[in-house]
Amino acid sequence: MYTEPFVTPDNLDDKLSEWLARIERYTHPRPHLKLQPDKCALLIVDMLNYFASPEGRVYLPSTSVIIPKIAKLLSHWRSKGATVVYTQHCHIGSEDLGMLGRFFSDFIRCGKKESEIIPGLSPLPGERVFRKNTYDAFYNTDLDEFLRSRSVEQVLITGVLTQMCCETTARSAFVRGYEVYIPADAQTTSSEELHIGSLQNLASGFAVITRTSSICSNGSL
Repeated sequence: MYTEPFVTPDNLDDKLSEWLARIERYTHPRPHLKLQPDKCALLIVDMLNYFASPEGRVYLPSTSVIIPKIAKLLSHWRSKGATVVYTQHCHIGSEDLGMLGRFFSDFIRCGKKESEIIPGLSPLPGERVFRKNTYDAFYNTDLDEFLRSRSVEQVLITGVLTQMCCETTARSAFVRGYEVYIPADAQTTSSEELHIGSLQNLASGFAVITRTSSICSNGSL
């Protein structure tokens, strides 16, 4: 997979402002939608060694920039006792690859270091990790059942890759009746073009696109 370090700590603020300005063309204010942590699950998607460690086979350089943002959101959610969930994408072998096995030549192997969540974002005891083997975190998992059991009505989706697992999960959450929120600086992928394109798609009909600082400055947090 082609990857490029399209965002750095030095240019993130400028990039973020640019992204949000471009996204405004595809959306309009929705004041009736307000993120409420007591009703919102923080979903950390596939922040695995495979993608987010410099030794990973498909290392995304921009993960180094979003890790502190996700960590900041994680700290806030934990301080409020709000719901935190993770996804872990991996495969046991060729028998569970599905279309991914026909589309790609490589896969993440369950039980190997590459499939582990990076140490800086490790789940605490009691925080659920949902293993999946396709883009959609709701498909063939009990994520929906778990969220409803905790009276969750909203999801805040972070992680990788923006246009693959994050976008597919966001769309799936929307059609299941969840309000979807996306911090544009807490997701990333292999190129800026794919990142902004996905955010524009989601803003047009599926999610509220925001930034980490706005979420963390909200009085309800």
